[in-house]
Amino acid sequence: MPLLIVGSIGIDTIHTEHGSAPNVLGGSASYASVAAGFFDRVHLVGIVGGDFPKQHMDLYKKKNVDLTGLEMISNGATFRWTGKYHPNFATRDTLEIHLNVFETFRPKIPAQYRKTPYVLLANIDPELQLMVLDQIEKPRFVAADTMDLWLNIKLEKVKEMLRRIDLIVMNDEEAEQFTGEKNLIRAGKKLLSCGPKFAAIKKGANGAALFSKEGIFQVPAYPLETVVDPTGAGDCFIGGLMGYLASSGKKSFNDLKKGVVYGTAMASYAVEDFSLQNLVKLKKTGVTKRFAEIRKMTGF
Repeated sequence: MPLLIVGSIGIDTIHTEHGSAPNVLGGSASYASVAAGFFDRVHLVGIVGGDFPKQHMDLYKKKNVDLTGLEMISNGATFRWTGKYHPNFATRDTLEIHLNVFETFRPKIPAQYRKTPYVLLANIDPELQLMVLDQIEKPRFVAADTMDLWLNIKLEKVKEMLRRIDLIVMNDEEAEQFTGEKNLIRAGKKLLSCGPKFAAIKKGANGAALFSKEGIFQVPAYPLETVVDPTGAGDCFIGGLMGYLASSGKKSFNDLKKGVVYGTAMASYAVEDFSLQNLVKLKKTGVTKRFAEIRKMTGF
């Protein structure tokens, strides 16, 4: 079944100890859409300016992403971000950020997208996420991502959004900030008490945990010798998870377990090169192979 993804689209310049990547495709919706496109058709909703490179458009199309919902402001400029990672990748500095057309983005869901059964609200302002929820009709399953910024400045909107979705994804620091719980298990359970049926907490190099009333499932990160660029890891995680779930047409705890492993596989491929460069080269057989390797590692 198709998957609707709404989020940010940008042009990034990234600096790490492994080099620099200027003017590469970025944004939460970009990473999530390309990762999800390995599993099923993606309907992308976002905004770009007239400066958005044709090769990025071609990349979307090549990776099973429908652009009917992509708004282009021909006389505007695309959202741009420049960042530099510290050698341990635990922290990064934003050197430059220009919201440009994204500053006035108000999601408009095309009529033919409104009944899409699976919906992913990628990391954007929770007010925009709520706008999307107001436009879609009887979705089968809705997932959302968020970040510390929105927990700091729009906490009540995040809480409102949580009451209307099926799965929330946060990293461990965000989960602690939101719930006030330092213990991961208590944090996961408290997230469930806020409305969603499922909560996934990303733990970076320590993997991820999935929570539901049926139980807890933990998966380790895929072991890598070299990390080049972690920028889109979280977005590829939720994109892979939701892409698999949409392709299965299901939404049980067991199905989400598999989705978490596929998300972990997609994130591991993404960080091995800058931006989406590794996913551009990746074949579905590679995804299946890494899923099997993680499954063998965990013995589930």
